[in-house]
Amino acid sequence: MSDNKERVRRLWEQVWPNGDVAGLSELIHADGVNHAAPPGAPQGFEGAKQTMFWLRSAFSDERYEIHQLVEEGDTVVAFMTHHGRHTGEFMGIEPTGREFAYQHVHIHRLEDGKVIEHWLVRDDATFMQQIGVAGPGAATPAPR
Repeated sequence: MSDNKERVRRLWEQVWPNGDVAGLSELIHADGVNHAAPPGAPQGFEGAKQTMFWLRSAFSDERYEIHQLVEEGDTVVAFMTHHGRHTGEFMGIEPTGREFAYQHVHIHRLEDGKVIEHWLVRDDATFMQQIGVAGPGAATPAPR
């Protein structure tokens, strides 16, 4: 496996789910761009660190199951499933305690061994169904 693939694997299997700030600083470029971040959100290492801790505050038992890593040039694509339990407030949604497992595709461009650009596609609809706020089994407001 190439060095860049190993770095991406380490990011998702070890660093991110464990809240490893030192490891994150070794893998995310200080000036990196996260194209998936909301407008105005911090970028680079600081933005990644904030996102990592924000997600850790909303989810417990987090892990990322990598199904495939594909590399072309300086870019590594990771197809994975994000597993966890919704145990903290997330984007205005109170904790449901429900487990989830939904798919992601992350595209990482690396420079000097660090992620300098990141893109993301997630299956948010499945996630929202699994925590019970959309689709079949969703909580419905009480009639007034």
